[in-house]
Amino acid sequence: MSLLTDKDARSALAAQYRDALLGDVIPFWLRHGIDREQGGYLTALDRDGTVVDTDKSIWFQGRGAWTFATLCNLVEKRAEWLEAARTGIDFLRRHGGEAGGKLWFTVTREGKPLRRRRYAYSEAFAAIALAAWAKAAGEDGAAEEADRHFSSYIRQSLVPGTAPAKVEAATRPMRGIGVHMIGLGVAQEIRAALGERLVEGRTCSEWVDWNLHEMERWFIKPELKVVLETVGPRGEVLDHADGRTLNPGHAIEAAWFILREARFRGDGRLRDLGVSILDWMWERGWDTEHGGLFYFRDLKGLPVQEYWHDMKFWWPHCEAIIATQMAHLMTGEERHARWHQMAHDWSFKHFADPEHGEWFGYLHRDGRLSNTLKGSLWKGPFHLPRMLLVCWKLLDDGGVARWV
Repeated sequence: MSLLTDKDARSALAAQYRDALLGDVIPFWLRHGIDREQGGYLTALDRDGTVVDTDKSIWFQGRGAWTFATLCNLVEKRAEWLEAARTGIDFLRRHGGEAGGKLWFTVTREGKPLRRRRYAYSEAFAAIALAAWAKAAGEDGAAEEADRHFSSYIRQSLVPGTAPAKVEAATRPMRGIGVHMIGLGVAQEIRAALGERLVEGRTCSEWVDWNLHEMERWFIKPELKVVLETVGPRGEVLDHADGRTLNPGHAIEAAWFILREARFRGDGRLRDLGVSILDWMWERGWDTEHGGLFYFRDLKGLPVQEYWHDMKFWWPHCEAIIATQMAHLMTGEERHARWHQMAHDWSFKHFADPEHGEWFGYLHRDGRLSNTLKGSLWKGPFHLPRMLLVCWKLLDDGGVARWV
């Protein structure tokens, strides 16, 4: 009997997710991650919360603010959560860059610019942060800021030819799925917080539709039972190392975004699409020898050039826990309940730190620690608390409607 197929087990599981979120993970970030001198969030933290670097990623000022504001919106409006969201929003406004323009990727602790990157994911996470903040704080102007950041993301990432190419486009033109998956998720989050908004000529639901269409048109390959990260300009498979590289966790994250939309619309076709993606990428990504999800795989089963290909990162496991739980709740299929328990048990056994709280981020293939970081420019208060919140609310009948 799995965690999802018994009523009492489901109740206990919901309580485990709730308690891990509210009694462990969020308190860890409130204790160690809030920069009480300069504002915003410090995310480069060692096992016990010791700060190992003070540079700040702008996308985590948005991600962190979204997390704390969303707790206010979906759980309760606690003063400490509202203030934690406010410090991220304030730092983002002061030091992120011009709303509607290109944001920084990293800044110093004080907010002095360090680095921009070619993609516009800082803008995407600023948009969802300000949408959630607008609802939590009742601040109408923040909703307009969310629109401007989403508009900037669209213009920089989704308009053909505007985003800088990863490689020389004249030599090897490529499309990437990431901008569409994030575009879909941002539109969903803005709609969840603020309702339908008109941005760059489309409503949020229309942006969901458009990005889903692009993902299905170019990257989702039923004939190969795979989701590709990069393809040629006409959706063709690129038979070289980059083109064959699969990211199972990324595709599984896309699967639950699609399942979320299926729940929102009551759409059976989207449900079946999300389930298919989960099924394909679980089979390609799960390590049958040691457990856990591989970071990268090759389309043809050839060696992967990235040296961390067989490491176990925290975030793909968070996405797998959400996707498998959601799939089982929507379909009743036993395999998804079984996979959920596999992902849940492996993750809580290997990533969770019962001594100091939160999760480690980076493990070797067999589950041994690679290092003791709890945070970095890439890891902070987002994937793990989002997983715990979503999974708790999915098991809480009173919370499902508020979440989707």
